[in-house]
Amino acid sequence: MKGEHGWVSNTTMPTINQLIKYGRHKRAKKIKATALRKFFNAKDRITKQVPAPFKRGVVTVVKTMTPKKPNSALRKIARVRLSNKQEVTAYIPGIGHELTEHAIVLIRGGRVPDLPGVKYHIVRGKYDSTGVVNRKQGRSRYGAKAGSPGPAAAKAN
Repeated sequence: MKGEHGWVSNTTMPTINQLIKYGRHKRAKKIKATALRKFFNAKDRITKQVPAPFKRGVVTVVKTMTPKKPNSALRKIARVRLSNKQEVTAYIPGIGHELTEHAIVLIRGGRVPDLPGVKYHIVRGKYDSTGVVNRKQGRSRYGAKAGSPGPAAAKAN
């Protein structure tokens, strides 16, 4: 049975002649963090597809969310309006945060498996998102500098 790209069959393998004639086609990988692929041109008021590893945004709401069935906790999340005018839900990693409404944050891709609809993470230690206080291990992921007790403790001295 032939389809758009040559043979299509659920039961048999392609023959050598079919492979020579049509070859194999790579199936396109589905992009999950779609908000990072859009760019808004404010002058022309058009949205283009430009992939980016990070996006800047403004926090609109900070709240907590409970995870899916086997887990139980209060996960900290924020609604963020990105620079491309899209609004997404982003997870705030680490223990404690000082994010409020109108804070400017940087988001990256990466979903939280036990929170439905949360496909982005906030980058700690960039813009208004401060690093995790008193963190000694895995500091690069949480914006904590070496040897320093953290931004909150530094202000107290």
